[in-house]
Amino acid sequence: MKTSKRIRYSISITILVISAFFWIILLFNPGGIMTVKHCHVTLEGPSKASLQMMLQMNPVSDLMIGWTLMVLAMMLPKLITPVQYIYDRSFKSRRFWSALLFILGYTAVWIVMGFFMNAIIVGLNLLLPNSYIPALGVGIIAVIWQFSPIKQKCLNRGHDHVALAAFGSQADRDAFMFGIMHGVWCVGAGWALMLFPMLLPSGHNLAMIVVTFIMISEHMEHPRSPGWHFSFRLKLLRVMIAQTRLNMKNILKFN
Repeated sequence: MKTSKRIRYSISITILVISAFFWIILLFNPGGIMTVKHCHVTLEGPSKASLQMMLQMNPVSDLMIGWTLMVLAMMLPKLITPVQYIYDRSFKSRRFWSALLFILGYTAVWIVMGFFMNAIIVGLNLLLPNSYIPALGVGIIAVIWQFSPIKQKCLNRGHDHVALAAFGSQADRDAFMFGIMHGVWCVGAGWALMLFPMLLPSGHNLAMIVVTFIMISEHMEHPRSPGWHFSFRLKLLRVMIAQTRLNMKNILKFN
């Protein structure tokens, strides 16, 4: 059931195009869904009234829509390899459905995590509106987490490719559970990086792009023994530099 290079290429292009579509929505930010609106906090500090006003200005539904769009834009490119794996291990008639179940399971994990993330975002914006202090604190945590053995273990487990049943409801269950487990390990590796841009009073679009680059790059690295590895995992950057050099050599060769 090995898929052809053409199909694997088509999977990559399709996922990247869909991701780009969600990026366009994020960057245009219709209705301000990616911006937490602030309310006035009295000298007595945050109160129940100010929390209610904050939630009226930032409905949970809007926060979750923005979060889901961000997850789809940033995370879909990371799913190219597992989706190709599903196509390799599935009959032709089941490939698309199994891949869709995988993506749904994966996204569901991030959506559940989004409720907790948005609660943190709203709470910190209520306590410290328009402040860079929360982002700075989470940024420090993210840097420490980036080199931790727990993150490395999550990255390693993110490379696990489970056996998939070929037929029926068991095949559906396997694909969906594959997505859930992949999402769990992805959340474990990237929760701090995902939270950081959302806490910035400004510049969160640029921060999301940088975080996406980091998360895709570290996903491309080979598994390694968990430990305190002070490595920035910039394989994507190394690939881009190598490809640019190769293209420059080819251009100079023909000239």
